[in-house]
Amino acid sequence: MIPRAFICGLSGTELTDAERRFVDEAEPWGIILFARNIRDAAQVRALVDECRALLGRNDMPVLIDQEGGRVQRVRPPLAERHPPAGSYAALYEKDPVAGLNAVRLGARLIAHELVSLHVNVDCLPVLDLLIDGAHDIIGDRAYGGTPEQVAKLARAACEGLLAGGVLPVVKHVPGHGRAMADSHLELPKVHTGLPELQRSDFASFRWMNDMPLAMTAHVLYTAIDPDRPATLSRAVIQDVIRGFIGFDGAIMSDDLSMKALSGSFTERTDEAFHAGCDLALHCNGDLDEMRQVAAASPRLDGDAARRCMAALSRLGAPQAFDVESARAMVRSLLPANVA
Repeated sequence: MIPRAFICGLSGTELTDAERRFVDEAEPWGIILFARNIRDAAQVRALVDECRALLGRNDMPVLIDQEGGRVQRVRPPLAERHPPAGSYAALYEKDPVAGLNAVRLGARLIAHELVSLHVNVDCLPVLDLLIDGAHDIIGDRAYGGTPEQVAKLARAACEGLLAGGVLPVVKHVPGHGRAMADSHLELPKVHTGLPELQRSDFASFRWMNDMPLAMTAHVLYTAIDPDRPATLSRAVIQDVIRGFIGFDGAIMSDDLSMKALSGSFTERTDEAFHAGCDLALHCNGDLDEMRQVAAASPRLDGDAARRCMAALSRLGAPQAFDVESARAMVRSLLPANVA
């Protein structure tokens, strides 16, 4: 069975009959979980396992946004309260070695928790820069204000996730940090010139172009494409993400249901694939919308299939890990930020 090139959300903690039929017939590449899908550990595992059984793929990607801080879908008691990226950034600025160790261990702890729930993809790390005066949708989700610092901390986070058997997703390529609006609510427009974008916003992604998966930014870069946001822009995806950044992993759209985008869900999906996305992401669990996305999503083929297979090939069994020692170490390094 060749899956369709989309990832869908679910409405609740169990599949409805309609969702069961949809997953079985539409055959998505993966699913994404949110807080609305999480009640307890046994329930999450059962939900994930049922989806995998329906599709006959034990390695089916199951995504979640588990960054720490404001963006953490699995919360206590199922998971620790993890610090935001900004806490690791502050530590790194005082002690780079400690900062890198802390972020690597923090991500390894996240992976340990996710694998116990049968989740194998984390939409982490954020490679967007912290930029003065920008909208706070990124804020403390950023690992800092310079591409070098962000890339170093983000790579350590990826190392922690991969060591724990979880694939990272770098986001939001090619950069959301400069946006003056929240793309969940409206379309951000960035008017900065291309040389400055290449020097700053795009650079952190360029240093991380060997990662398996990336998520686009619903941001309009007027210097590159004055008409279409990155997710729907062939110029951004081909010339910037594939070209300047040199990313050859699988590119997924950010959530197609966000208000930064307009048009029908068929149109949004068509445009995302025409631009060069390998996977369409739809998150809100609305079945009517999901059906439109599924119908407009092709079967994985060609370079998209190669990239998705290459991403999954990087999934390995979790390496040996002393959980309690790691927790104690992170607490010692960031005592004010970890419960």
